Amino acid sequence: MSEELQRKNTKLVKKLIIVALLMFGFGYALVPIYNVLCDITGQNKKIEASAEGEKAFVVDQNREVTVEFVTSINESTPLDFRAETRSLKVHPGQYYTVNFFAKNNLAGPIKAQAIPSITPGLAEEFFKKVQCFCFELQTFEGHEEKTMPVRFVVNPELPERYKTITLSYTFFDRTNNTEN
Repeated sequence: MSEELQRKNTKLVKKLIIVALLMFGFGYALVPIYNVLCDITGQNKKIEASAEGEKAFVVDQNREVTVEFVTSINESTPLDFRAETRSLKVHPGQYYTVNFFAKNNLAGPIKAQAIPSITPGLAEEFFKKVQCFCFELQTFEGHEEKTMPVRFVVNPELPERYKTITLSYTFFDRTNNTEN
């Protein structure tokens, strides 16, 4: 009887090891699967944080796209942060500048980085920033206030189905980050 019990236990251990290996393999495969799905759907697409030079577009005066500006801060970031313009109706091909306001709420200096995001993700390739505070780490002295411009254009090749684009920024405190 104990020989049969030992055989059953060995068989169970082998099955559990196989299940654990399969679970690990599935978890490891989720990252590339997620990336492929995000590429297909345009969700959670990372936008490039680099400036492009201004180039001339033919302005489409017959079309308007609403660009919304949304701001947030990471819960540990001691800043007040807002867009001075909540939304703007733009003509594709025309350049616009909007300002964002940030204030350090601490007496001492902090370093913060704004991470941009564009929704819908598939419209990101048609939204071009030529000037943005998000391109570099921002240093704020104690209680310093800053007005930070963003200059952008919506490419006239933006498909007609896109009527609204949302540009959002989240500020993160990077003061104690060793990569600064």
